[in-house]
This record gives sequence, C-alpha cells and structure tokens, in this order.
Amino acid sequence: MTGVSLLGILAALVVATAVMFLGGMFALMIKLLPWLLLAVAVVWVIKAVKTPKIPQYQRNNRRFY
Repeated sequence: MTGVSLLGILAALVVATAVMFLGGMFALMIKLLPWLLLAVAVVWVIKAVKTPKIPQYQRNNRRFY
C-alpha cells in the first residue's frame, strides 16, 4: 500500500493545525508585548506614587517583634 492514506492526511492536518496555532499565539504575543510592558509600567508608577512616604521606624510592623 503506497500513496496517501486517510490516516496520513488526518495526521498532517492535526500537525499543521497545532503548528499554525502555536505560531499564531507566538505572533500575537510578540505583537502585544509593547502594550503589556506599558501596562506593567503604568501599574508600577501608580503604586510608586500612591504609597505613603512613612519612614521605616514609624511603621507599625508588629509581626517582626
């Protein structure tokens, strides 16, 4: 039995679908990476601005005693 079998066609379809899916996810991740980094930077800046500027010796850290 030589030639192209139905099992070979189905296996090729499954492999091609998996490769295309992984490639598409990778391309989408690369495309969205600058926006993800921008969101992380914005959250970092907001947290840095909103934290109260209390000196270390005035904080009420009772769990370390």
